[in-house]
Amino acid sequence: MDHTKLAPFPKDFLWGSASAAYQVEGAYNEDGKGPSLWDDFSKVEGKTYKGSNGDVAVDHYHRYKEDIALMAEQGLKTYRFSVAWTRILPEGRGEVNQKGIQFYSDLIDELLKHGIEPMLTIYHWDLPKALQELYGGWESREIIKDFTNYAKILFDAYSDRVKYWVSINEQNVFVMHGYMMASHPPGKSDYGATYRVNHIANLANASVIKAFRDGGYPGMIGPSFAYSPAYAADSSPESALATENANDFMAHFWMDVYAFGRYPKFAVKLFNSMGVDMDIREGDEELLKQGSPDFMGVNYYQSMTVAYNPLDGVGMDGNKPNYTGEKSEQGEFGMPGVVKVVKNDHLESTNWDWTIDPVALRIGLRRISSRYGLPVIITENGLGEFDELSEGQVHDSYRIKYIEEHIRAIQGAITDGVEVLGYCTWSFTDLLSWLNGYQKRYGFVYVDRDETDEKELKRYKKDSFYWYQEVIKNNGLIIRRE
Repeated sequence: MDHTKLAPFPKDFLWGSASAAYQVEGAYNEDGKGPSLWDDFSKVEGKTYKGSNGDVAVDHYHRYKEDIALMAEQGLKTYRFSVAWTRILPEGRGEVNQKGIQFYSDLIDELLKHGIEPMLTIYHWDLPKALQELYGGWESREIIKDFTNYAKILFDAYSDRVKYWVSINEQNVFVMHGYMMASHPPGKSDYGATYRVNHIANLANASVIKAFRDGGYPGMIGPSFAYSPAYAADSSPESALATENANDFMAHFWMDVYAFGRYPKFAVKLFNSMGVDMDIREGDEELLKQGSPDFMGVNYYQSMTVAYNPLDGVGMDGNKPNYTGEKSEQGEFGMPGVVKVVKNDHLESTNWDWTIDPVALRIGLRRISSRYGLPVIITENGLGEFDELSEGQVHDSYRIKYIEEHIRAIQGAITDGVEVLGYCTWSFTDLLSWLNGYQKRYGFVYVDRDETDEKELKRYKKDSFYWYQEVIKNNGLIIRRE
């Protein structure tokens, strides 16, 4: 709906930015840290852009005070960061590494000293290598106990200072890429294993939230879901049905479990017909229902436009992710008889072929609010693009435009009645973009390095740094573009 006047952002709105340990910290083998799957996977030839890895990343481990001082200068209200599991438990279980505990304690204290609310992500993909070797990592139910124990160590160490906890980041992404598409560790392509792993991850997430509640820890906890709201490519009834399929299979399949402790009936029926066994056992549903979150975390980057896909239609062959930044014509892909993802001619896209669609963020927020009745934290949203450093300056008007339009969409959702607690851009500094190297930049702060040369890792404030500073200062009411 259109409004004559948009509601203001709440006075305590959490304007922030986000990062992940592997992508920013570096120091991959210092102070007792054990190896994660990403430490090894990124060094396999051909897996990442120009062989880039997170051994040094942007050296946040050694430069966190400098980075937090920049956050304070910008006026951030919150900073979402993840803990590297192997800094706390080098083997994933067993003896606690006190130097790891101390690092994040110091990081939290530094944030609080500058008036910045810590938002801690417990798991952002960097599984301990030792657990993969011991029992297959997420393929074994043993991980539920180990993950819960790890989380409880963090709760005990930091809950006196951390109010906001993200249990698992983008479960849908690490499961699908790691176990179906083989593009993330452990690099497998096994349809059945994908959904068994996903079910175990759901149980682990619920177990951690239950432990948080049982322990009486203060604060709020919830998962972050990578949400691409789907809508029909045309007005045909067949495409409308495909849209229902997409929303159930690609969104509700995860968020229903988080919020309600159960899978949508359509998805269960589909998997049964395909012979997929998720290995749901007695007692699982009871645990899932004890893991209802305090908020739904949403990582939003793009929408999804879908159409009818006949039984002899397209499969996943057309799903060819762009990891180079060389813009291309993306092919159609989908599940025969269920759904087909198609191009939307109404939308522009980034150089990495991600659609730019702020309206879909508002649509997604509305859907979450209506279906789940939960408040939302936008835990990630941002624009990855090529940035040019010239005489110490970066003029990124395209990023300002992107974030402004998405902030306005959030404000529209708030005016519609959605409870939004905060907004974290991705990211504060530039960082390693997983498979995309260092050329795909997201930050307000430019870090001078590339895939082959760490240089001095010097920080430069982009134009967007000063723009977001004004947004925060005015609580989103005045958004000024140069």
